Amino acid sequence: MEDTPSLLVLSLTLVSLLIISGFFSGSETGMMAANKIKLKNLSKKSKRSAKRALTLLKRPDQLLSAILVGNNFANILASAIVTIMMINYFGGNVLLGSIILTIVILIFSEITPKTIATIKPESFATKSSFILNVLVKIFKPLIFLTNFLSRLILKIFKLNAKDATLNDNLNTEELRTLLDESGDLIPKQYRKMLSSVLGMEELVVEDIMIPTSEIIGIDISKNYECATKTIESTDYTRLPVYDESIDNLVGILHLKDSHAFLEQFHLNNKNNLSKLLQDTYFVSQSTLLMKQLREFLANNQSVALVVDEYGEIEGLISVEDIFKEITGKFGGDKEELEKEFYQQQDGSILTDGNSKIRDLNNYLGWNILEDGPKTINGLITEYLDQIPQANLCIEIEGYRFEVLELDENLISKIKITKI
Repeated sequence: MEDTPSLLVLSLTLVSLLIISGFFSGSETGMMAANKIKLKNLSKKSKRSAKRALTLLKRPDQLLSAILVGNNFANILASAIVTIMMINYFGGNVLLGSIILTIVILIFSEITPKTIATIKPESFATKSSFILNVLVKIFKPLIFLTNFLSRLILKIFKLNAKDATLNDNLNTEELRTLLDESGDLIPKQYRKMLSSVLGMEELVVEDIMIPTSEIIGIDISKNYECATKTIESTDYTRLPVYDESIDNLVGILHLKDSHAFLEQFHLNNKNNLSKLLQDTYFVSQSTLLMKQLREFLANNQSVALVVDEYGEIEGLISVEDIFKEITGKFGGDKEELEKEFYQQQDGSILTDGNSKIRDLNNYLGWNILEDGPKTINGLITEYLDQIPQANLCIEIEGYRFEVLELDENLISKIKITKI
């Protein structure tokens, strides 16, 4: 009894150990829950504690070993002190002491510090990084031994502790989820734009190109008035110029040269027309959209004719079309979509067969298959394995397609209903 420390000394030591245990518990949660992107931003602002935290997180096995060694040491020593206190000062009731210690550790050394660390993980991680960094160095021999034994056990399950760092890499779908869950941190319009950019890596030129039947251009085989009307009504800064058919392409007209072009056209001087036109830029319909945007910038081009594998012209794409894919449709475009996809009271849609499936899906939030044909005409033809010859009604993947009118083997009017 004489060699036993006083109750006050034991009590103060116990409280200190509980505080140390709480520090390690909170540090573990704070470090593991800390957002590495936020820590990287803090480190860019020359915050040394954030840099230390990131360095520690590069080797999570060493960090966890140091935390667990310290935490277990504090808890075991606290248990030993409580045992001494109960034997020497409280009649030897060790069981009661163990119960009380368990409750105290849970409340003050586990739940409370971990909850605080969960609320402010980056703050807890940066503030604890200095001490943890020192402890990692002090406990290095012990950490090496424990990690060596741990790796042997992990090998049995074909796991590698270093693979934990791979969890920081996010794929496109995970980034989209992160954007959706960002809430008010990122304004809704920006979230939509960022999500569109992420989705572009899956798109090819064919997905958004203007098909040949809808290309607006100048046909030099027609009269001067038609050319003037086309130039005055276009929304584009560049127009393809062709002779009778888009396949007989002459070049691309920039609207800044339209006055001189119309003068020569009015004089019926077709030989000089080509001098006012830019060379045609061709791209493959299977080119990824993001790659095509880079190609436009690298080649200082803003419009291109799209060709298939046989070199046949299939459509037209411009930088504006790609930007619309990112930013969404503008006011005039939305009005055009409302006209193109006329929604009836029963929820069905009236449109024509040349309409793009992608535009319809984006406009109504539908999920009609886009993997194959890009237009409704193409989808119906592929499903029937022939060009529709009469009005008919079919169901494809939860959508009812009712052909109402046909014009020269093309669907001119169709009713689509989501089942």
